[in-house]
Amino acid sequence: MVPAWLWLLCVSVPQVTLETQDRRVLWGPQPVLVRVKDENDQVPQFSQAIYRAQLSRGTRPGIPFLFLEASDQDEPGTANSDLRFRILSQAPAQPSPDMFQLEPRQGALALSPKGSTSLDHALEKTYQLLVQVKDMGDQASGHQAIATVEVSIIENTWVPLELIHLAENLKVLYPHHIAQVHWSGDDVHYRLESQPLGPFDVDAEGNLYVTRELDTEAQAEYVLQVWAQNSRGEDYAAPLELHVLVMDENDNVPVCPPRGPAVSIPELSPPGTEVTRLSAEDADAPGSPNSHIVYQLLSPESEDEVEGRAFQVDPTSGSVTLGALPLQAGQNILLLVLAMDLAGAEGGFSSTCEVEVEVTDINDHAPEFTTSQIGPISLPEDVEPGTLVAMLTATDADLEPAFRLMDFAIEREDTEGTFDLDWEPDSGHVGLRLCKNLSYEAAPSHKVVVVVRSVAELVGPGPGPGATATVTVLVERVMPPPKLDQERYEASVPISAPAGSLLLTIQSSDPISRSLRFSLVNDSEGWLCIEKVSGEVHTAQSLQGAEPGDTYTVLVEAQDTDEPRLSTSAPLVIHFLKAPPAPALTPAPVPSRYLCTPRQDHGVIVSGPSKDSDLASGHGPYSFALGPNPTVQRDWRLQTLNGSHAYLTLALHWVEPREHIIPVVVSHNAQMWQLLVRVIVCRCNVEGQCMRKVGRMKGMPTKLSAVGILVGTLLAIGIFLILIFTHRTLSRKKDLDQPADSVPLKATV
Repeated sequence: MVPAWLWLLCVSVPQVTLETQDRRVLWGPQPVLVRVKDENDQVPQFSQAIYRAQLSRGTRPGIPFLFLEASDQDEPGTANSDLRFRILSQAPAQPSPDMFQLEPRQGALALSPKGSTSLDHALEKTYQLLVQVKDMGDQASGHQAIATVEVSIIENTWVPLELIHLAENLKVLYPHHIAQVHWSGDDVHYRLESQPLGPFDVDAEGNLYVTRELDTEAQAEYVLQVWAQNSRGEDYAAPLELHVLVMDENDNVPVCPPRGPAVSIPELSPPGTEVTRLSAEDADAPGSPNSHIVYQLLSPESEDEVEGRAFQVDPTSGSVTLGALPLQAGQNILLLVLAMDLAGAEGGFSSTCEVEVEVTDINDHAPEFTTSQIGPISLPEDVEPGTLVAMLTATDADLEPAFRLMDFAIEREDTEGTFDLDWEPDSGHVGLRLCKNLSYEAAPSHKVVVVVRSVAELVGPGPGPGATATVTVLVERVMPPPKLDQERYEASVPISAPAGSLLLTIQSSDPISRSLRFSLVNDSEGWLCIEKVSGEVHTAQSLQGAEPGDTYTVLVEAQDTDEPRLSTSAPLVIHFLKAPPAPALTPAPVPSRYLCTPRQDHGVIVSGPSKDSDLASGHGPYSFALGPNPTVQRDWRLQTLNGSHAYLTLALHWVEPREHIIPVVVSHNAQMWQLLVRVIVCRCNVEGQCMRKVGRMKGMPTKLSAVGILVGTLLAIGIFLILIFTHRTLSRKKDLDQPADSVPLKATV
């Protein structure tokens, strides 16, 4: 219902939108949003005043057996409708006042841990609980309601079941009742599982059923587990186990092994020679009379109507052996053997097994290859002679080893003498080996025809042409290793050459376009380095320890980047020369260059000697390197841009702000110069402009200069006084040393 003050607001405004929970009211042309705040003016209510439930002894603690329901008409999702449940009192309070626990949010009533341990020994049959529901969540204030819960304690009927025997193939109406379980409490649902999975089910009343016929051959025993659960799927107690045994019946016929190919028996084989051994199978229970099979020979049947006892069978093992009557070559005999279960007793099942026997001739079979076409087989053209190309197998149907000896030969090949054969005399395996080097350009493929013949003379219409097998070989082209423009490299360098001096460039002379990666091997002193892609060899550091006239040899290795297994190498010999006299030349004064610290993304361009300079003795290209000073190499980085310019930048993030003189060594051929690059490092503002300290104005004395002037003045006065004192002392001494006769006489009057 809309409050009166809200209606007055709607009347006074030309257009108002009144929004409550699910309704929107529009007045006038202009929308105005008004929200109605919910107040806690509704009291929660239980779904019923008295709840009744049954609780079975043996129920697990914490498993709810009753769910209390309450409602509040205040706005959902607010604290006004946030309900909490709790137990106010329990009567009687024996054997423990805390026999039950109530989940505050869901209202799920369950047995407490104390109640679980005390319930089985308690004498009380009924408990009465006073429960409360309150809104406003966990706050102290709020409306509340009271209800009563009556809990009846009943005896536990959840007891184990006895073993059940079920006959297989039972002809009854399915589902067929086999047992029943019962949980004595309320709100119970049953769940069943079988191991292995079987045709069993349970209904809401705890009745167990088998849903179809059982087969002991498929599964002889089942273990059923039944759970009693509440509506939330929680177990009231541990599951009950029920074992079901399926009783076997003689319902399976013995099964003979499938009739295979004819068994070959050489002529004149002695009596008792085993022809075959039958092994019929019965799917009934193993070890029972239902699966006990015995054998009986019915009659031999053949094209020649063989009479007498040429064969006999062992009734227990099923072994078929030759009898006393000799057999003639070329006979084909079909044996019928009866397999009977129940050990041949009356009322059992039986099956007839067939065995075909072939009496073989003497060396009347020519050897044959197991396959007539082998390959294609791929071989790289650089494969070494003697490599095994293929292994061929031939078989001979004769039984005597002397008649299975074979002879192999190459009947035809594209290139004579390229391949050869080797084999053992008593083996049916022959190896085809390579005898010569292969060439893709000369012959990209080869076909080799191998023939096999029997060593002994064949008995029959004739030896025939012999069996053949064709081997196809494909030759794979092999990429040659990379080729350098020289087999040996030499370079000369003065021992005073600085780090970064270019010595020479390693180049490829390979006619095949390929990408190479260069590296140095055996550079024990670490004097050299090589650019991986360009092949330029530089000095990696100063040649400290090298003497003029010495040589230093390393190995240059070039590797194909696409085929890393392909590589080549060549020695590089370095001749050390005497250091040329370094010209005492310095570049013309260069205006100061400024760099910022901390480091920013800019540097200083360093140029090589100009054509008009005394330092330049020719045209470039020039090599640039920092001087050998470790501090300079730590603080600065020099990157060559081209043959005439380099780029000087800070290597560290912070360098002391002051003027720096950086020595840069420029080299061309065997000549070197040192340029002194003057760089002022200073702090910079946000625009990258250098900020320098303002010097003191001229003519204004400093404290130090004032002290110096005062000391100088006092020192001058002291020296002057010393001179005067010394002069007076010398004058007095001279007067005292004169003789008496030299004193002038006074004048008399």
